[in-house]
Amino acid sequence: MFFDDRLATVLRQRASGEAGLRTQYRQLLDLLGKDRTHGPGRREQSLIAAAWRRMDALADTIPADERARIIREPGWRFRSADLAAHLAEQEPKVAAAGLTRADLTVEDWTALIPHLPVRARGFLRLRRDLPVDVEALLARLGVHDRGLPSPVNEPEAEAVAEPVVAQPAPRRSIRTRPAVSHPREHDETGRSEISALVERIAQFRRERSESANDSDIAPRLPLDELSEMPERPVASFGFATDVSGRIEWASGEIAPMIIGTRIAAARRPAEITASANIIDRAFARRQPINAVPFSLGGASAIAGDWLLDAQPGFSVEGHFTGYVGRFRRPPADSREASGSERQEADRIRQLLHELRTPVTAVQGYAEVIQQQLFGPAPHEYRALAAAIAADAARILAGFEELDRLARLETGALGIESGEADLAQLVRRILDQLAPVLEPRGAGIALRMAADANLLAVCDSDAAEALLWRVLASLATICGDHEMLEAQLIPVIGTKGAFARLSCTLPAALAREANVFAATTKPQDSAINAGLFGAGFAFRLARAEARAAGGTLEREDDRLVMTLPLLTGTEGLQGQMTSGIAG
Repeated sequence: MFFDDRLATVLRQRASGEAGLRTQYRQLLDLLGKDRTHGPGRREQSLIAAAWRRMDALADTIPADERARIIREPGWRFRSADLAAHLAEQEPKVAAAGLTRADLTVEDWTALIPHLPVRARGFLRLRRDLPVDVEALLARLGVHDRGLPSPVNEPEAEAVAEPVVAQPAPRRSIRTRPAVSHPREHDETGRSEISALVERIAQFRRERSESANDSDIAPRLPLDELSEMPERPVASFGFATDVSGRIEWASGEIAPMIIGTRIAAARRPAEITASANIIDRAFARRQPINAVPFSLGGASAIAGDWLLDAQPGFSVEGHFTGYVGRFRRPPADSREASGSERQEADRIRQLLHELRTPVTAVQGYAEVIQQQLFGPAPHEYRALAAAIAADAARILAGFEELDRLARLETGALGIESGEADLAQLVRRILDQLAPVLEPRGAGIALRMAADANLLAVCDSDAAEALLWRVLASLATICGDHEMLEAQLIPVIGTKGAFARLSCTLPAALAREANVFAATTKPQDSAINAGLFGAGFAFRLARAEARAAGGTLEREDDRLVMTLPLLTGTEGLQGQMTSGIAG
């Protein structure tokens, strides 16, 4: 009845628009692709018949290329021989995609293949994961791999073959028909046609080598005139693995270079690194893999250092289906880091990964109780579970800050370049902090040039996170009836134009000898500046500012941060003399 309810629900929907039609097509593929272990009842038979009719209607609306793309989406297989037979009758692209995604038993393949269209059988021969009995059946039916065709009588004839499929013998007709000439299996000398073809190829190569200096006389094969495609630098590409960790799909032109590579595998002792341990442990536990260094060999387009991000995939029944993820090149700064710095960063990341594992498990079980996934739970338990899940999330966020600081200080991570309007970002952050500080009579007053055009050479999201880290940390320490003064101005230094953001320190921080190691407790818990307090937040902000080409330091009773600007020094002269507006 569970299958009936889902199929009936999908059929009741009236999809409109391209997105709705594609969604319903995916849903029907998933439901009709299930392997039913028992015979359907009368009601279910009518639902299934209606589903096939809806599939045909959707096929008339959705182009074949789009349907083939939907079927080829990584992470899913279907186990229904009926669906395989249905897709095999459609356009070649759809048939090829469907027979590639079919995951049938030997009995289902044996019963299905003889009834497939002759054209569709050739697509199966391109698969390398079929059972031995199925491959033997294909061989008996005359379905072979791609290759050169059998040579015909005329020695000049050349052709490129499609998947070679034995055609059924034509039925005898009552009327007399012209005889069809067939290729001879042996020539007059008694040699087989295959050996004759091999000798012709060898003779051609000898003649070409003898007349290599005469391009007008020496013939050229068509494939010999094709120039190699220039390799382009690859910054990132997507991939999907099977359950063993072997890459079975990759995006675009990267596929021939990477398919077959394992992201988790048995390694020799010399190949065991901290990154390899992290990947192998995450793979064994079916956990996400986030920004783990990975080295690839092979073609020059993909060879070198990468960062690996991947998520485990699971079927509807809960079975592990492999990983889906992305390789991306690390920032330039991380490639310049010394070997010892990389090893230190790897050790820190491995330690953090060991700490994340139990916290993630606690968070997962808490969410299971809070959401009642395994059954009803009392409201008190659900409330406690929600609090535990929230605490676990804060701890994981703190681990992310530790990992970020370690990579920034060792040079393993950089700040992406871009354009960030510092004046707009500072105003927005102070507007968010004001409602929390005003009830206590506290606040941060901003002074900057009225027409300031401060575009920093920094990614906008990274700049906003950096400014929030600094200003929110100051606001959390701000005492009752304490007003801080912030100033944002452009300055010109020996290395170019910079934006200078300075703010007076709260009295509690001003008494600290080293604000980057301060342990002062926040006055207001409504503002979240980080798990480890203001001192750690300032240290992380200092590392981020340095990675962006700026600084963060203390000057007497003020905290001063500088960030490089896109504006040239000439364009800043007018702003610096235009005055400061409150």
